Amino acid sequence: MTGVELCARIKLDPRLQLIPVVILTTVADLDARVAGLAAGADDFFAKPFNLLELETRVAVLLRVKSLVDQLDRAEGVITSLGMTIEARDPYTAGHCQRLARHAVALGNALGVDSGLQHHLMLAGFLHDLGKVAVPDAVLLKPGPLDAGELARMRLHPVIGAELVQTLRSLDGVRPIIRHHHERMDGSGYPDGLEGAAIPLGARIMAVVDVYDALRTARPYKSPMPHAAAIDVLRRETDKGAWDPHVLAAFIALALSPPAPVSLLSPAAAVPPPNSAPSRAPPADPVAPALPVERDDPDDDVRALSCEATRAMSLSCVSD
Repeated sequence: MTGVELCARIKLDPRLQLIPVVILTTVADLDARVAGLAAGADDFFAKPFNLLELETRVAVLLRVKSLVDQLDRAEGVITSLGMTIEARDPYTAGHCQRLARHAVALGNALGVDSGLQHHLMLAGFLHDLGKVAVPDAVLLKPGPLDAGELARMRLHPVIGAELVQTLRSLDGVRPIIRHHHERMDGSGYPDGLEGAAIPLGARIMAVVDVYDALRTARPYKSPMPHAAAIDVLRRETDKGAWDPHVLAAFIALALSPPAPVSLLSPAAAVPPPNSAPSRAPPADPVAPALPVERDDPDDDVRALSCEATRAMSLSCVSD
């Protein structure tokens, strides 16, 4: 294996790709240098090299790596904060992990780049970060929300986006947090965006979020079987709620045999330590049952059409 090949392997591994790599070689022609940099090398030195120059460059790379590590730690802290929202209610165990995995799997099926897949993973944990500002009396209310409570709940995407405003490493995650409750017909919130104006990441997150809500138990409803949940999503898409292209990819991924572990399987949920045990909905023949969760009353489930509402046997606040 050549040094260039080793560098390429390192940079392709998500666990190692941020490690600085300097290539030292006796081959000094332009083609070799271009090959090394294309493989992801952070710098390239031809032998013989100046030791002082090499030491200085390595010191600079290590300083940059230290700053990147600090950003990673900041992301970790903010992601942990997102998990505390879930921890406020034992029924939500596994929700963040499921959405992160489902969104990445769906993004991959849609052919999005690795950068957006990473943003989708983080958004799975952070999409409801703004609910930290929502009182428990509203967040955990078992019945329909009144107008004031609904208005307060609908601020959570804005608050969540503002909480990560200063983290540049989350620039690509912020639009997903803010817009995952938007609808294709412009009836969503907080900005009433329509169609392609809604970021693709937010359109992906919206579909997996609503599916997960339909498939799991809430204080105000029983869990739906997979086929019934897909039927609701199809009807709502026909009425202008969700992106038809995203939903089609989701359905194809969910029904493709065998179903991938990263989507719709119990292994996709990894409950946090010491979480309360969940009661899984009955398995259906189409897709494995997801662990049950309990989410906030302002889920898009409450904004479904009257037909879907009747099917789910729950009372909701009309938008």
